[in-house]
Amino acid sequence: MPDPTILRREVTKSLTRAAFGAGPGELTLPESVLPVERWMLAVAQGGQGHYSRSRAELAMLTRGGVADAVTSLAWSTQASLLRQLGWHSVAAGFDGRALALVGSERDGAEGSVLVREARCDALTGLAADALGCGRLALGWRLLDRCGAYLPGGAADEMWRQRVRSRWVRAELSLADGDFAAARRHADTAAEISDVAGSVRHRIKSDLLRSASMTGESDLGPAARLAADVLTRCDQHGLIPLKWAAAMLLSGVSGDSGAEAVRLECEALIRARGGRFRS
Repeated sequence: MPDPTILRREVTKSLTRAAFGAGPGELTLPESVLPVERWMLAVAQGGQGHYSRSRAELAMLTRGGVADAVTSLAWSTQASLLRQLGWHSVAAGFDGRALALVGSERDGAEGSVLVREARCDALTGLAADALGCGRLALGWRLLDRCGAYLPGGAADEMWRQRVRSRWVRAELSLADGDFAAARRHADTAAEISDVAGSVRHRIKSDLLRSASMTGESDLGPAARLAADVLTRCDQHGLIPLKWAAAMLLSGVSGDSGAEAVRLECEALIRARGGRFRS
C-alpha cells in the first residue's frame, strides 16, 4: 500500500511545479483537499487559460471555512483572471476584499509569511487595477505600500511577490513612457524568475522585456523576443500569455500570422470560460 506521506508530498510537488515551477503546462493535475493546494491548482489552471475550472476552485475557497490568508489569495487570483481580460475596475473590488481579509498593518513583519504574501498580492493587484483604470499615481503609491512587506534579505524569499511587483512597475513605467525603467524592472523580474525556476514567470517577464524594447528605433529585437515568447507559450500551453504575445508581435511586426494566432487564442479563451471586456 502506498505511503500516504509520500503521496501527499507528490501532490504538493506536482501542484507547486505546475503553478510556480518548471511544469506550467501539465495537462493532468492532481486534486487536493488542502486549501492552499486547491489555490495552487486554480493558479495553474488560470495560467493555461482554463478560466471556468480555475474560478470553480477559487469559489470553493471564498465560501468560508478557510484561513483568511488563503481566502485572500483566492480573491486576488479571481481579480487576476478578470484583469487579464480587461475587467480592471471589477478586479479592484476582488483585490479590495483580498486586502480587507489580511489587513495592511504598517509593520511589514507582522503576521505569517502567507499573510504577508497575501497582502503583497492584494496590493500589487490593486496597483495593476489602478493602472488599467488610468490612475498611475495611485498605482505607484500602492506598490510603495507593498514594498513594506517585501523582505530585504535573500532574493528567493517571497520571490513571487518580488516578481509581480516588478511586473507592475514595468507596466507603470511603460504607461509613463519610461522604456528604460520598464526594461530594468522587467530584467530584474526575469532574473528572479530564473532563480526561482518558474517557467511561467520567466515567460511573462520576457514578454514585458519585449514590450520595453518597443521604445527603440529598431523594433527587430522586440519582435524577435516576442516571437520567442510566443513559441514558449505554445510549448507550455500558456494560452493567456500566448494571446498577449501574439498581440504584441502583431503590433510591432505587422505579422499576419501573429494576428491569426491572437484570434485563435481569443476563441479558445472564450471556449474555456473567459469573457473579454469590450
